[in-house]
Amino acid sequence: MPLNIQNISKNLDDLDYKQMPHNIEAEQQLLGALLINNDLIDRISNYLKPEHFYENVHAVIYELIVKLVLSNKLASPITLKNLIDQDERFNDLEGGKYLVKLAAENTSIINIGEYARIIYHLYTWRNLINIGNEIVNVSYSPPPELSPFDHVEYIEQELYGLAESEKYGSDFKDFSTALTEAIDTAANAYNRDGNTSGIASGFKDLDELLGGLQSSDLLIVAGRPSMGKTAFATNIAFHIASKYKIDDRESGNGKPLDGAVVGFFSLEMSSSQLATRIISEQTEVQSEKIRRGNINKYEYDKLIDVARKLQDIPLYIDETGGISISQLVARARKLKRQNNLGLLIIDYLQLLTSSNRRYNENRVQELSEITQTLKALAKELNIPIIALSQLSRQVENRDDKKPQLSDLRESGSIEQDADIVMFLYREEYYLTRKEPKVGTEEYLQWQEAMEEVHQLAEVILGKNRHGPTNTIKMHFDGSLTRFSDYTANDKLPERFE
Repeated sequence: MPLNIQNISKNLDDLDYKQMPHNIEAEQQLLGALLINNDLIDRISNYLKPEHFYENVHAVIYELIVKLVLSNKLASPITLKNLIDQDERFNDLEGGKYLVKLAAENTSIINIGEYARIIYHLYTWRNLINIGNEIVNVSYSPPPELSPFDHVEYIEQELYGLAESEKYGSDFKDFSTALTEAIDTAANAYNRDGNTSGIASGFKDLDELLGGLQSSDLLIVAGRPSMGKTAFATNIAFHIASKYKIDDRESGNGKPLDGAVVGFFSLEMSSSQLATRIISEQTEVQSEKIRRGNINKYEYDKLIDVARKLQDIPLYIDETGGISISQLVARARKLKRQNNLGLLIIDYLQLLTSSNRRYNENRVQELSEITQTLKALAKELNIPIIALSQLSRQVENRDDKKPQLSDLRESGSIEQDADIVMFLYREEYYLTRKEPKVGTEEYLQWQEAMEEVHQLAEVILGKNRHGPTNTIKMHFDGSLTRFSDYTANDKLPERFE
């Protein structure tokens, strides 16, 4: 049927099949308002796109209006007529007359924002219908190579894209807004204990150097095996989750006053192993004794008591092995949406895989995509992300075992994409493996050296996008898998008693 003014406006309620949600009148009113006042385009063009229109002719008209206005040209029925006369899609419409009709029958330019929202929302409803149809159709006749769980992940991403498309899209900020945000950050730091603008890690010297863990930052914690990377990350995760407190006053905004909800992707260890580490650190009962059950009644009662106090802290652990970066992103977004995720930890980077099969034979490119995605995710969710990373074996070939940025394994993109790069180093680990024969002069020298570095760890800040680099001394108790601030009196961090 030829397209004309009458059948565009025709009421379709009497048709015997379900029509996709749409509002032709809202589309006509919006286009008419734009033809009358081109300046109105600034109110809606940042989110309303041609594909959001139900009627294809309207989508074309809107696209032409936007192009003319952005070219500093007048968009009117007269100027558009010359363009649409050359478009075969308008052959049966008498385009010139239709444009005049749109402008003439417009009733209000004030409501253009509301018309735009109606059009966009109906577009979203149509997409939901399409996603629903895809679920049904694929589920009835799934391809042999498709896993149902892979399809669930895909659908989750599609739904999230619809839910968050407006939330995270942003236009330019004027400088006054940026200044206000900067002052607010400074005020939060000034009024908070420890003068940290970000989330306090629980380590005093580290927080003083970094100002806490900053939103949208990608932090890399790297080290050779047995340096304590997982223990370090677990200590931070527990401290932040245990301190979580929101402003629940009537006048409050529900934002965290302290701490944060923590998501922990443990690609190597199980959730029970991580829980054992936390319980060991808080009860001072060695994790090895807990695993073996080699504990007395006092220690057992202490474990139960502490476990009872810890069970409600907002620490969520995903122990899925071999997870892809796209799956991680989807689950992080879900945790942000449902539980207000405030910190994400990944243990560890090299165990992630890309969703892009073309990287199967190029691990460097694959890891580059992963780090870029993590940085983008940190900005999108406005949270800090801590990713643990292995170091290359070349460290072991040097006399000086202290790691450097060039030791980051497999990709220079880790250094490039990260805001913060920290290295964990324990001289005690290497000295232990150089023990000379007992009774020799070398043994006495070795003993003295061991006493100097006993339970001593170093956090080497190799890159700091926001400030200076430095090296921080810390205590490390391997039997309790616990890091703590380096103090003269061996003061331990706060624990549940």
